[in-house]
Amino acid sequence: MKIAVLVPQSEFTDDQQKRLASLGEVVYTKSRDEYEMPALIALAKDTEIFAADPDNVGGFEKAKPKMTQLMETLPNLKGLALASTSYGWVDLEYCSKRNIPVTNVPGYSREAVAEHTLGLLLALAKRIIVTDRRTQKGQYKIGLGFELLGKTLGIIGLGSIGGRVAELGLGIGMRVIACNRSPKTMAGVEIKSFDDVLKESDAISIHTHGKGNIGMVGKEAISKIKNGVIVVNTANREIVDEQAMADAIKSGKVYGYAYEAEDLEHGPLVGLEDAIGIQGFGWYTKESLFRQLEILIDNVKAMSEGRPTNVVNNIKT
Repeated sequence: MKIAVLVPQSEFTDDQQKRLASLGEVVYTKSRDEYEMPALIALAKDTEIFAADPDNVGGFEKAKPKMTQLMETLPNLKGLALASTSYGWVDLEYCSKRNIPVTNVPGYSREAVAEHTLGLLLALAKRIIVTDRRTQKGQYKIGLGFELLGKTLGIIGLGSIGGRVAELGLGIGMRVIACNRSPKTMAGVEIKSFDDVLKESDAISIHTHGKGNIGMVGKEAISKIKNGVIVVNTANREIVDEQAMADAIKSGKVYGYAYEAEDLEHGPLVGLEDAIGIQGFGWYTKESLFRQLEILIDNVKAMSEGRPTNVVNNIKT
């Protein structure tokens, strides 16, 4: 069985490489740079199990058509194992029509992203990043922060990462409330409506996904929040109406907003001191990367045995 891996061999431990090698002939990419299509086709020729990361196919925004084009050259493809939690960069419908199972690596970055989120909440409350940016420009000015102890943390989306952020909030002495699309309970967390989370929170952390949630934190929602709230969005920048958020920051209603995005040069938040835009790297820790590859290898092994796990598309069984 031939296994093509769009992750450099050097990123796997010796033990992980041996585990993959025990499953068949394994070929790796040499770097995480974007590969031209002829090079990808040559690398993946005769592949039966394809372990793919978006980097070599142009990143999340460009990968989808390239992945389909590449899979069309693989008549013997039996499975596609993604080295990411997200799977929107692959045409699942196309894979389902060919009865190719697509698997992802759920949960590998839960702790990393949750701790990253807590760090951003603290940075906003204590004005750490804003003060550092002023200092780097030679414009130091002391900024008045506030303590999170005893404050209310509102979680929008109490999934795996949102649930861990809730635990961390409880751990530093915050009252934690949350809303979730489906009914959910969690020890120490008060489940509220979306509107009540907006109205009662001193800090809000967004952890919901899905096209149906785009723009859900817009002008109307922001009008319901407390004055002086801080907001962290490590889920999807499109959940928040950025013009409405920019207006709220300028008016002082929102004390600080931290978000992740690939394009940080355009949009209404650019240039606002209290809008902290960063490239998404919360998942990038030594521990999470190890877990990511462990789950990926387990998924490849399960595929090779005809019992795929962590499948995200519809296939015939």
